[in-house]
Amino acid sequence: MLFGNTAVAVAGSKFFFDWEISFMAWLQARLPEWAIPVISALSIFGEELLLVAILGFFYWSYNKKIGKRIGICMLTSNLWNPMIKNIFLRLRPYLVSDKVKLLRKIDNSAEITDVAAQGYSFPSGHSANAVATYGSIGIALRKKWMTILAFALPLLVGFSRVAVGAHFPTDVLAGWGIGIIVIILIPLLREKIKSHWLFYGILLLSGLPGFFYCESNDFFTAYGMMLGFAITEPFEEKFVKFENTRCPIRMILRVLVGGGLYLGLNILLKLPFPKSFLDNGTLAAGIVRTLRYAVVIFAVTSLYPMLFKYTAKIGAKKEKSGEKMGEKA
Repeated sequence: MLFGNTAVAVAGSKFFFDWEISFMAWLQARLPEWAIPVISALSIFGEELLLVAILGFFYWSYNKKIGKRIGICMLTSNLWNPMIKNIFLRLRPYLVSDKVKLLRKIDNSAEITDVAAQGYSFPSGHSANAVATYGSIGIALRKKWMTILAFALPLLVGFSRVAVGAHFPTDVLAGWGIGIIVIILIPLLREKIKSHWLFYGILLLSGLPGFFYCESNDFFTAYGMMLGFAITEPFEEKFVKFENTRCPIRMILRVLVGGGLYLGLNILLKLPFPKSFLDNGTLAAGIVRTLRYAVVIFAVTSLYPMLFKYTAKIGAKKEKSGEKMGEKA
């Protein structure tokens, strides 16, 4: 679907290389109609909802320790990316050239000229998050098929972001660079800094300057998620201590219910505030957004797992039978 193909006068930086516009126009002109929704759908692999579901799968079901590692890499990428975006203030390609069409909105609930909602262009958050998430999974699992996916998915996401007109090629390259830095630096820091609060304090402190200059919603979302996740680990280890499961039924149930809670709480916590306030782009609205996401993340990662004990009997016989068969083999 075409959302706009005419350059719009919006405040922000309009720097780009001529070859980027030429390449994007050439690429879009050669995309067959049937391929547009397919290529557009590839962006999903770098979007919030799917990445949260992947994080939830590892954290709630597969391996809590791996889930925490994936989570902190994903959230760090989410935090640093908009801070860089709000320094360069680079407008998206469709806003600076009528040769580029927007084929996929960043925020479907807002106008394409609403930069606070749609975000700035440089670097690509989808590309950075894809590398940070799938790269950290590949490093944690150390399996050939996952290593292949860790390379392939960010490439597909980056190609999609350029093809749909949401990012310049240099945005994608920079996003990949941020993702690589995150998956190398964050595990190293986590290993060196033994204190939980010092480690998260450094990360939260690194994002603090963003409150003084960031205007896009993605920064406040990311800071809130990081804050909620920072509180989760000590709380869960002391009061919850839930166990992972390899029972397919319980794994699916945990992800589906957790995803529903994530979406539901986000909607519920908006209700006390008028939409005009939430969308006005002020610091106060940003702080409310930060606190909302902090509460949501803490609830789904710390409080929600308290319910797992009530579903422990679901699929228990099959899981136990599977373990015995594994022992015999």
